[in-house]
Amino acid sequence: MTRDPHPRADNPRALSPEVFAQLGTGHVGYLRQISSDDLHRLFPGTPEMARGLRLWALLGADGNPILVSDSREAAIANALETELIMVSVH
Repeated sequence: MTRDPHPRADNPRALSPEVFAQLGTGHVGYLRQISSDDLHRLFPGTPEMARGLRLWALLGADGNPILVSDSREAAIANALETELIMVSVH
């Protein structure tokens, strides 16, 4: 068996929650389908919209909203355009 030479390999809790939350900020993003009912919670100050619409939110690694779209493809295109690495969140 090969041992991982990285000093944190022996202690997976070496990262504080604050440091962990900042990993990938500005470089990693994910898509999440949302309802227009949740729009104001994620994107304060957005105009009123019909209730129950399915939208796509592009969020940064830290969960901060980047954009919202009615098209999954448009949200992905924006992520690619801004060179965000897209990850899958389960």
